[in-house]
Amino acid sequence: MNLSAPEFNYIRRLVLEHSAIVLEEDKGYLVESRLLPLARREGFASLSLFVSKLQSEPVRDLHRRAVEAMTTSETSFFRDFHPFEALKKFVMPELVAQRGPAQELNIWCAACSAGQEPYSLALLLREYFPQLLSWNIHILATDLSVDILARAREGRYSQLEVNRGLPAHLLIKYFQKQGCDWYLRDDIRRMVDFQTLNLANAWPLLPLFDLVMMRNVLIYFNTETKKMILGRVRRVLRPDAYFFLGAAETTFNLDDSFERVQFDRATCYRVRNT
Repeated sequence: MNLSAPEFNYIRRLVLEHSAIVLEEDKGYLVESRLLPLARREGFASLSLFVSKLQSEPVRDLHRRAVEAMTTSETSFFRDFHPFEALKKFVMPELVAQRGPAQELNIWCAACSAGQEPYSLALLLREYFPQLLSWNIHILATDLSVDILARAREGRYSQLEVNRGLPAHLLIKYFQKQGCDWYLRDDIRRMVDFQTLNLANAWPLLPLFDLVMMRNVLIYFNTETKKMILGRVRRVLRPDAYFFLGAAETTFNLDDSFERVQFDRATCYRVRNT
């Protein structure tokens, strides 16, 4: 790694302070691979000079972009497949039946990255639940990164990105190719409201949700931050709502207010009845 130990530790502290994400001591390669492109775009001859600049100034936009570069996560359309099958076969039919009188659904995709997960949900609702066209459907998608949210709002994806998880019939039906990229139809894009939200900081006033997707983000936090986030999630869930985590994540030994629910090969959680 080109960074010295003090420089690497500075980045670790910066990321922890502004995102609560813990960078382990063996993640030097990750820091270099994520920050070096940003340093080059900003005109720095080396990563060391870039970090020195960060260290020498009060926290500002450059620090934010450095933190965001370290927190941008891997994502894809219909990621892991099984949770979306559970949504299609079990969760959404139940929620549609229960919310029929109000004809309203509130969904939250936290740590949404470039938008593939919330757009996957929007596509699932539009394709398989046409009766919801007349409903008030609100899909909130949040992420720490201002830049990645700007890209998500575009609904623009490369050939490689649409090849990862997106069924061909949905690509043809809901996307239009322009040049080398694919653009999602405007009516699907309008189903999703993208907003900036740092899960580790104070949350804005949120509605009660029928479904929360918070997958593959808790793994980056320490135990206390996980407990804090789960406690907050519990308070924004309707009593019969569903909560999805990543395959490697759990509420076990963190918040016993949740109970595990199994749908075929997918696992999700609900707040226990008390």
